[in-house]
Amino acid sequence: MAFFVYILASRQRGTLYTGITNDLGRRVHEHRQKTGSKFTRRYGVTRLVYYEVFEDPNTAITREKHLKRWPREWKIQAIEEFNPDWRDLYEELNR
Repeated sequence: MAFFVYILASRQRGTLYTGITNDLGRRVHEHRQKTGSKFTRRYGVTRLVYYEVFEDPNTAITREKHLKRWPREWKIQAIEEFNPDWRDLYEELNR
């Protein structure tokens, strides 16, 4: 089973949300339907802009904790290296 650490954004360089899941498509869908979390619902954070895949849940949890402690600029830099155009990667998950 795969585990995912992901970052959602409200828009390019907008509000960011970092999370973890074992089903990235389902979880992003929940955020998009406004059932994912109060934070994402309140700030309209629904665009999947970054994710990493892990085989081990403990490694994924550790990585999520590290990302959450990163300064905002580090997160933006990681997103722009992974997804320079800030495309919504959710659509690509279902291909």
